[in-house]
Amino acid sequence: MARDQLFLTTKVWISNGGYEKAKASIEESLRKLKSDYIDLMLIHQPFNDYYGTYRAMEEAYREGKLRAIGVSNFYPDRLVDLCQFVEITPAVNQVGTHPFLQQGAAHEIMKKYGVQHESWGPFAEGKKGMFSNPVIQEIGGKYGKSAAQTILRFLIQSDVVVIPKSTHQARMAENFDVFDFSLSEADMEAIRGLDEGTSAFLSHQDPATVEFLTSLH
Repeated sequence: MARDQLFLTTKVWISNGGYEKAKASIEESLRKLKSDYIDLMLIHQPFNDYYGTYRAMEEAYREGKLRAIGVSNFYPDRLVDLCQFVEITPAVNQVGTHPFLQQGAAHEIMKKYGVQHESWGPFAEGKKGMFSNPVIQEIGGKYGKSAAQTILRFLIQSDVVVIPKSTHQARMAENFDVFDFSLSEADMEAIRGLDEGTSAFLSHQDPATVEFLTSLH
């Protein structure tokens, strides 16, 4: 496959935070990916010296090594703070987003600052019975689509970029097959009503979570 047919995204981990370590991490990623550029580089978590990390990413962007730069898991307050003091606005903020955690307030902040909202884990790994949820199943049935396809379509129509993960070829094909239908506003509103406002995984504002994540290398 030609390089221009691939879109490579990778991240700088917490332990590689700071200008010098981030520069080295970017070069390491280029070597491992065997590419002279990366399409999108993100700061993985809003911890450690992420300002230094971002400066290194801005520099690599200007050098053409990174085609776009952004962040991941930045809550609105962290995102606004970063946007106020950097030269290049993050292209993307990748955050956990799915029907049970729709990130409405965060989405509006991203729009205000020109940052694209991207969802990691649009299915929340199927937690809380997402695929068997009667609202999602009923709506999907009206369009002849699976629960997964209905979820992806909901997020896309909500102006959220989705990156569903699967190692199964059939499911990959199913996940792509979401551009031949649109949910009605009534169906969109019904799914909006599923929002619980809490993560199915963890809170980055929980001190115990911060201690755990920053201990990983």
